[in-house]
Amino acid sequence: MDFLSRIPTHMDFEGQARAEKLSRIIITLFGAVGLIWGYIVQQFSQTVYILGAGFVLAALLTIPPWPMYRRKPLNWQPAKNGGENQVKEGSKKGKKK
Repeated sequence: MDFLSRIPTHMDFEGQARAEKLSRIIITLFGAVGLIWGYIVQQFSQTVYILGAGFVLAALLTIPPWPMYRRKPLNWQPAKNGGENQVKEGSKKGKKK
């Protein structure tokens, strides 16, 4: 079960944009080709099959966090200790008029 914790499960923001753009291109391309092919052979089912193949291909290429989608990770600031950031109630002084 230790191997499951080593599998990356994240994408960076630019990788997400790249994956979304790629999926739109694939589905649009397969939809256009499927529509043309379905019109040529006069079978709407062929259009649906080709579009379904495009959807499966797009899902396989864009849903898993492949290394091409993790090239520019964000550098987060290190976590601070919770006790240092809290202000003690006794140290606050109210303003007097």
